[in-house]
This record gives sequence, structure tokens and C-alpha cells, in this order.
Amino acid sequence: MAGAGGAARHAGTAGPAPAVQGPAPAVPGATSVVPGPAPAVPGGGGAGGWSEASDTGGRRAGAADVYLEVQRSPAFQEVRRRYRRFVGPAALVFLGWYLAYVVIATAAPGLMARPVVGAVNVAMIAGLGQFLTTFVLTWAYTRHARVHRDRAALELRWDTQEMTRETRRDR
Repeated sequence: MAGAGGAARHAGTAGPAPAVQGPAPAVPGATSVVPGPAPAVPGGGGAGGWSEASDTGGRRAGAADVYLEVQRSPAFQEVRRRYRRFVGPAALVFLGWYLAYVVIATAAPGLMARPVVGAVNVAMIAGLGQFLTTFVLTWAYTRHARVHRDRAALELRWDTQEMTRETRRDR
């Protein structure tokens, strides 16, 4: 939503976002960054893998610059890579299992109607298997996140907060 002066209102903030120059944002509710040279690609230094000083073309670094710097950092890219390596295959397997259930239910109703134990048939077991698969996948996702991503993401969050605090102090 655009307010007076073209400033977008962000959820959870007390007032409108500052007006910024540049083209309209591609994502509704997002703000664009003031044009200028991009911050230096993180090189080394802190736990996040970037240096303390960034080249902002002689202008003061803002929060947007901090977030761009963090996004380009090797630590952030590693967290995203680990996320994609789990979620992509897991989503494909689950979607394949779901589609197989739907296709078999419509293409082979005789198979799905075959009794297994008493009034329980193949369709009921496969349907309950969908629920079980959802719970197992949720457990596997949370475990993967805890083991492979949470610590690195928390370090990134702390580093980002520290960098934005320093940016605010410099203003």
C-alpha cells in the first residue's frame, strides 16, 4: 500500500517507511534502495565472513547496505544452500507421493478398494500414510534445521544486528 509521498507502510512498524529514490519495487510492500555503487562483496573478518568496512561509494552505509552485504556473504549463501539442498528434494518426494496417491485413486479404484483388514482398505491406509508422511517430513525438516542451519543462521542474525546498530550510531 502506498501512502502519502509514495512511502510504503510496513507491517509491524509505527509509521511509514522513508521515501527512497529509484524504480518501484518489484515486490509489493518492499522498498527500493537508493541508487549507487553496491557494497563490497564480503571478504573476511567476522564470523559471518565479511569485513568490518564496506565500500559504499563515499556515502553513509544504511540498513539496506548491511542487509545486502549479509546476503552476499559466504555464510548466508551457505545457510541458503543447506536449506535448498533439503527442501527441494523433500518437496519433490512428498509431491510425487501425493500425486501418486491421487492418480492411483482415480485410475485404479479397484486396487484402492481392496480390503486389507476388515473394513480397512488400501485407500484408507494410503490416506493415513499421507498424514504420517507429513508428520515425518515436519520432524525431519526441524531436525535438519536444528543440526545444519540454526547455529549459522543465529550467528548471521547477531552479526547483522550488530552491523545495523553500528550503522545507526554512525548517523
